[in-house]
Amino acid sequence: MCGVAGFLDSKRNTEDYSKIVLDMLRQIAYRGPDEQGFYFDKNTALGSVRLSIIDKSSGTQPIVDEDQRYVLVYNGELYNYIELRQELLLLGHKFKTQSDTEVLLKSWIEWGEHALLKFDGAYAFVIYDRRNKKTILVRDRFGERPLYYIVHNGTLIFASELKCFLKYPDIQFNWDEEVLESVLTIWTPLQDETVFRDIKQVPSGSFIAFNNGTVDVIQYYDLPFNSNTFKGSEAEAAERVRELMRESVSLRMRSDVEVGTYLSGGLDSSVITQIAAEQSPHSINTFSIAFEEKEYDESSQQEQISKYLGTKHKKLLISNQMIAEEFPKSIWHAETPLFRTALVPLYLLSKRVKKSGLKVVLTGEGSDEIFLGYDIFKETLLRLQWNSLTQSEREYRVSKLYPYLELFNSKNIEALVGLYNKFPLDSDSLFSSHEMRFRNSKFALRLLRSKKSNGLNRLKNYLGQNAILKKLSHLERAQWLESKTLLSGYLLSSQGDRMAMANSVENRCPFLNHKLVDFVNSLPLDMRLKSNIKEKFILQQAFKNLLPKNILFRAKQPYRSPDSKPFISCNRPDYINDLLNPKRLSSIDFIDANFCQGFIKNILVTITIVIF
Repeated sequence: MCGVAGFLDSKRNTEDYSKIVLDMLRQIAYRGPDEQGFYFDKNTALGSVRLSIIDKSSGTQPIVDEDQRYVLVYNGELYNYIELRQELLLLGHKFKTQSDTEVLLKSWIEWGEHALLKFDGAYAFVIYDRRNKKTILVRDRFGERPLYYIVHNGTLIFASELKCFLKYPDIQFNWDEEVLESVLTIWTPLQDETVFRDIKQVPSGSFIAFNNGTVDVIQYYDLPFNSNTFKGSEAEAAERVRELMRESVSLRMRSDVEVGTYLSGGLDSSVITQIAAEQSPHSINTFSIAFEEKEYDESSQQEQISKYLGTKHKKLLISNQMIAEEFPKSIWHAETPLFRTALVPLYLLSKRVKKSGLKVVLTGEGSDEIFLGYDIFKETLLRLQWNSLTQSEREYRVSKLYPYLELFNSKNIEALVGLYNKFPLDSDSLFSSHEMRFRNSKFALRLLRSKKSNGLNRLKNYLGQNAILKKLSHLERAQWLESKTLLSGYLLSSQGDRMAMANSVENRCPFLNHKLVDFVNSLPLDMRLKSNIKEKFILQQAFKNLLPKNILFRAKQPYRSPDSKPFISCNRPDYINDLLNPKRLSSIDFIDANFCQGFIKNILVTITIVIF
């Protein structure tokens, strides 16, 4: 695991190169505290900081091939590097190291961009072709690792994190107000965007080719949608899911350092930990978050599954005060506007992992998107079937949605049914599955002084460019949207990679193995969302004899943390009082200070009533 930064086709004086790249890398030294390296020529500078996990002694970067044609800087891990190395040896390649970095470079030399379809990994890398003066920036299939770039005066500048660009001369950070409106509406930047004007990110499953000042974006992978092509039985499907999960965890356990797991007490992390414990020669280290706010706490389930699997468990108790105090650091690492505080406990948990001496943890991201674990999928099916249901059926189905939200209770059923009556599923809209969510979140646009769009225009344009979406069912569109927005834009980035790597910890996601994703997407709907209401059915069946029943069949409990209370109900850090100051709010040019002040007063009153 590493961080990368550099620039190509530079018109600057070469004596400035080393200082600029070193300054950029210092911004992300925590991504690679073990080692740093550089490559320079007359118009190029590539740099890397390294967290040593595989081949700790000889995996140094940048790496150059024997013919001195290609230069590689690389952030991430190639989990199937051993199998690829054997294949390349048979083709006549020779290796100087045992590292996955060298395997990646030789794979590119042998197969070019077709190598990407052979890779199982979480990575972002840059390959500079010295002969053709061409540069390729690549990001993994699901967007697990970040990679940003900007073309400035004909120079391509790239980095693992946005803060690196602060150290490149003349680059300005200016808000892109249309993107900001979009983020406030759909909760995350789109695949190729950031909230800063002209600074882009390489989309997941894509690479960009830079040559003579021109950028071409090429997609090499998209979610496969081939539902109902699997013709076997439920038992056969469950067995295959179990096999693929074991293979994925085994590949992600490959490391020259110890690997632990995050254990939330839910199905996903329990499955991963069960397999890891099964495959490990020693007791697995597991880590979890507990909350003083009991509404969010799952520690009893965590302790139960830890005891059942015999793990060495470490629990971190999170208070509202801790969330308030650590929020600025979390924002610094997230580098994007946020709609919740859930990343802060994860930032603190990765700090706990580092203190324990571990560098790698397995985490459960991706399961809900492929096994249809979210309530948004049940809601989509409910709205599709709405007109054919009786009133009592509607009330029953609505009552089963979002059980963890206070609003969804028996007292509100009549009002909730009335709300759903107002939102029939529109067959012409590519985001109709999420329409209720997006329309509701547009309230956040009132925070802005002026508005250039309705918050959904960029999403509409983005979806309209994808011809495949029009051929998908409503449920498949919902799954695609979740994967391409919230998963890659938030769960894998702000809440995933960024909070882990802030403390030099690498997170690995076994559910994001493309063979597993491809297989699960081939299953009939009823194997994933049983009878339209039972999520992750086939995953439960795959591990029904290996986990306790109350863990296995426990209702979905999304990971959440307190949002408003940490900033109001505790001893507020000075920065909060400063931010809430009317004069400070008025100094932020895009904020509607008057609305914000009124909104803050309402929250203060509401929280006070709840507490007292």
